[in-house]
Amino acid sequence: MKNENKVKVVILAAGKGTRMMSETPKVLMEVNGKPMVKHVIDSVMKSGVTDRPVVVVGYKKEDVMSELGDTCDFVVQEEQLGTGHAVMIAQKSIGNTDGQILVLYGDNPFVSPETIKNLATKNLESGSKITMGVVKLPDFKDWREFFYSNFSRVVRDNDGNILKSVEFRDASEDEKKITEVNPCYYCFDAKWLSEKLATLKSDNDQEQYYLTDVIKIAMDEKMKIESIDIDPMEALAANSKEELLLLEEFAVQPGSRALKKSHYRVQ
Repeated sequence: MKNENKVKVVILAAGKGTRMMSETPKVLMEVNGKPMVKHVIDSVMKSGVTDRPVVVVGYKKEDVMSELGDTCDFVVQEEQLGTGHAVMIAQKSIGNTDGQILVLYGDNPFVSPETIKNLATKNLESGSKITMGVVKLPDFKDWREFFYSNFSRVVRDNDGNILKSVEFRDASEDEKKITEVNPCYYCFDAKWLSEKLATLKSDNDQEQYYLTDVIKIAMDEKMKIESIDIDPMEALAANSKEELLLLEEFAVQPGSRALKKSHYRVQ
């Protein structure tokens, strides 16, 4: 894929990461000797979909911007009002485009160049408004326990079409047993996304604008949502120092699956 396809990659990196118990921005926490967000940027560059991602910064933005230097463009989210708000700010900075917007996260260091390229390619070739990455697990045992209550379930009809992505807290007991989960990696048609972001509301208990609400809009409108499968490892993030240690162990011993459940217990 070449840049003429007008893919803009937006990396969300504005949060503090309170559970890390550190003043260092979460995305600057290191895995295998490199800040997590730098791993993400390296994968974006290797994917070939763009040569200049847009990074949304907020907490200690000067530190993040200094660390990343001239490798990307920056957009400042002054108030932490949710993922939908972050993408809204980024798109306003990008301006009108007939291309695509691909959303990633600065604390997912294992996302691969292949996944990034496949998301953009699938969305472009299918003509879909949304393509999402999905993780299909064999179970929620051992290190995969992390996915059980942290990820929404992907519900499909008998023909394999995506019907909804239901948050764990809203899922029925049967839905909680579904082992296909949503890591929230998306590629959008840019114009469609702009229209839907403008309709988002913050009437929830956190008073934030959620990107997942855009997905709900698409599902309510019975739109066809495409998907690609990604390796569970690529969806792992670090929200605590314990989880960061596991990412470090995976980075040092890539491909290892024999880690104890206690190493990655949901907080």
